[in-house]
Amino acid sequence: MVAAPVSTAFLTADALRLTGPQTASLLSVTLLLCGAGTLLQSLGPWRIGARLPFVMLPGGAATALFLQVAGEHGAATASGSVILAALLLLAVLPLYARAVRLFPPLVMGVTVLLIGVSMVRVAAGLVTGGPGRPAAPSALLLAAATVGCVLLAYLLLRGVWRQSAVLLGMAGGTALAAVTGLGSFTPPGEAAAALPAPLPYGVPQFDLLAALPLLVFSLTSLAEATGQTVLNSETVGRAADPGRDVPRVARADAVASLLAGVFGAAPLVTSSENIGISRLTGVRSRYVTAGAGVLLVLCGLLAPISRLLAGIPPAVVGGSALVVYAVIAVMGVQMLRRVDLDDRVNVMVAATALAAGLLPVLSPGLYDAFPGWVRGVLGSGVVAGALTAVLLHGLFRLRPRARTAPDPRPAAEARTVSAGRPPDA
Repeated sequence: MVAAPVSTAFLTADALRLTGPQTASLLSVTLLLCGAGTLLQSLGPWRIGARLPFVMLPGGAATALFLQVAGEHGAATASGSVILAALLLLAVLPLYARAVRLFPPLVMGVTVLLIGVSMVRVAAGLVTGGPGRPAAPSALLLAAATVGCVLLAYLLLRGVWRQSAVLLGMAGGTALAAVTGLGSFTPPGEAAAALPAPLPYGVPQFDLLAALPLLVFSLTSLAEATGQTVLNSETVGRAADPGRDVPRVARADAVASLLAGVFGAAPLVTSSENIGISRLTGVRSRYVTAGAGVLLVLCGLLAPISRLLAGIPPAVVGGSALVVYAVIAVMGVQMLRRVDLDDRVNVMVAATALAAGLLPVLSPGLYDAFPGWVRGVLGSGVVAGALTAVLLHGLFRLRPRARTAPDPRPAAEARTVSAGRPPDA
């Protein structure tokens, strides 16, 4: 559980160019909120949390969207967007059954794939020092070496060490930088520990158009929470009850993310990573995850490692981020595999949504001549692709089923072959 908060806090700090004390504060609040969120999910007080062995971690896709909003509109707007997304999630919970239908696997797969692709470009900026800048050869070598360390850790290790491959890769890349001279490891001289400070970027700015990526994500998270809750219930031997448990899971996510927005962190999500550990080890008690949450809270209050983390070279962070965001893109592909892509309607919806989402990624200045609200919607690949997928999926669902029947030619060709003639006769 420590690997994700630590690596995510540093990725965020480097992308936002935070100072040493700000980085320490961000790491502290991330650990504290992950621990508190895990306690909520495990113990479930006041119907906040499902009383299942869940852990709460920074979401990879949510962090990517947070950094995207911060890069385009500023950190204060990103914090306001996190708060708006958390409030939206709380508001739609009474309509959970209806809201989740807007985001079937087809829409979620396209959205997650676009998030991964968009953020690979952001990770490249960490390596080069900024979007569109040429990279120094030493920075590229250091980023490549970091990726190699991540892959070696993942291939050679097992269990919890394997899950920490990204963090171990960052450690390996930093060691290589110090030994080979490809980069420098220079921790700042500030105090090693820092308690969380509210509103680190100033008063949050609330911009609905800028917040659209995170608003869409907050709705899609309901569908993901449904699958995780059912799977976790089956793992612990409890009868699955999504109507009761999913709103409780989402409510804990919303509360933790609301606090994250106040303290300048990215949204937090309930993680499914520990479900695999529960299945492998047979340890299924929610009090075990509650104990882990207590440890995270203690780590957040005593965060001496933050000063060391602030000295990690940016190219190392960029190399590890390339792996993280590429994995997110692969998760989108995995979601699309659950969709019947032999259906021409599904193919057309996915293709059109991907085109709408990739256009602003591949051609960043495409909508510069349009009004600001148009740039806010269409200029974000994630928002443009997700909205296109939702609208087209809803539109085609209204059409009569007969109009989207499969192509009859394969059956006709089969009859021709059975009659002794080649298919193209």
